[in-house]
Amino acid sequence: MCLSIPAEVLEITGERAKVSVGGAVYTAGLHLVEDVQVGDYILLHSGYAIQKIDRHEAELTLDALREASARAAE
Repeated sequence: MCLSIPAEVLEITGERAKVSVGGAVYTAGLHLVEDVQVGDYILLHSGYAIQKIDRHEAELTLDALREASARAAE
């Protein structure tokens, strides 16, 4: 099973973007997704943006991941 994580796009330079996931900053390739803008949310997988998603979907997914992580830590 593969997991992609919602990330907010902070900066774009060519076909690369700086993205934020829970305060950590990563670099993402934008080769697979069209029309990505600063402030958009993408699904990040293995260093690549694989899909644009809306802010609401990103927040729901991040909340679910945080909840799962908290339960696993119990």
